[in-house]
Amino acid sequence: MSRSIVETLIGAFVLAIAVAFVVFAYGRTTTATVSGYEISAKFTRLDGLDRGADVKISGIKVGSVVDMELDPVTFRAVARFNINPDYKLPTDSTVSVVSDGLLGGKYLRLEPGRTQQMLAANGTLKNTRDALSLEDMLGRAIFLLSEGDKKEEKKDEKK
Repeated sequence: MSRSIVETLIGAFVLAIAVAFVVFAYGRTTTATVSGYEISAKFTRLDGLDRGADVKISGIKVGSVVDMELDPVTFRAVARFNINPDYKLPTDSTVSVVSDGLLGGKYLRLEPGRTQQMLAANGTLKNTRDALSLEDMLGRAIFLLSEGDKKEEKKDEKK
């Protein structure tokens, strides 16, 4: 009887620690969407970017992705995102889709421009950089390596 009470107490203790960990982790994440003025940008591809993804300047979250859609005329991907109203962006700013580490998700990185003219609400950023997929980069690396091997074989044949 006493053995089952001890096992029950240990199980309750482990369960309480697990719940405390989940509450702590949830409180530390910044999953809330940022309200502010909306901006859009057109990309060739938005691979891996999701609604609610962060928008960052210098690694600091200043906004979040609101929506993504396909332009029916140009077939380009359009991302709409909110920016905190405390931050005004120059019209020549650049937005790019970047990866948050090797296995992390994607987010939008803003690089403020230098012009004095600021982007208005519902404005569009013209300077964009598309997402690079891991598969594309690996394919390019394999292609370059295989081309290097072919050149070495040709040199060996000439000797």
